[in-house]
Amino acid sequence: MQRLRDLALEVLNEYHLLSIEFGGFQQQTGLSCIKNCGACCNNPQVEASILEMLPLALHLFDTGQAESFLEQISDSAGFSCQLFQRHSLDGTKGTCTVYEWRPGICRMFGVAGYRTKTQAPTISVCAPIKTAQPHRYANALIAITTAPPPMLANGRQRIAKIDYALGETLLPINQALRGALEKVLLMASYSDVEDNNVAA
Repeated sequence: MQRLRDLALEVLNEYHLLSIEFGGFQQQTGLSCIKNCGACCNNPQVEASILEMLPLALHLFDTGQAESFLEQISDSAGFSCQLFQRHSLDGTKGTCTVYEWRPGICRMFGVAGYRTKTQAPTISVCAPIKTAQPHRYANALIAITTAPPPMLANGRQRIAKIDYALGETLLPINQALRGALEKVLLMASYSDVEDNNVAA
């Protein structure tokens, strides 16, 4: 279990660095997610790794919520991220219920760089941001010709290298959380067995 906690701490440290990097770019361009927008969160196909979800899974375990969350995910029809609380029927409005523990993709997505087929840098900006902030979007596209944006792929790689076994494979976000919860609960059960054996 301690190994998972050590990994989670490394992931959280990387999240802090990514938040500074990607947040700085958002401040520089003026582009940021629309308040209470649920467009991305309403899509269960957004991908994360089990490693990205590990800090949250441990937090849920430590607060006694891991088993109920696992059951909730297993019973869900999967129309949106299980961590998203809708504020509108269509899911376009809402909030993250675990914002502090959100995975890396949520910290980088919205305004993140990627390379085109010709390897030119550009930014991946969602439709709500483009619609709400067209001038800032246009200015950002001009600005990145001289100063490339932080790249989503680089951020993903930095997280994955912490532990490739848990970080390399990307899964739909609910599956990634389920995998992280199952791993935490399994390791906790092994820890209980070891503790009982020592006590005996």
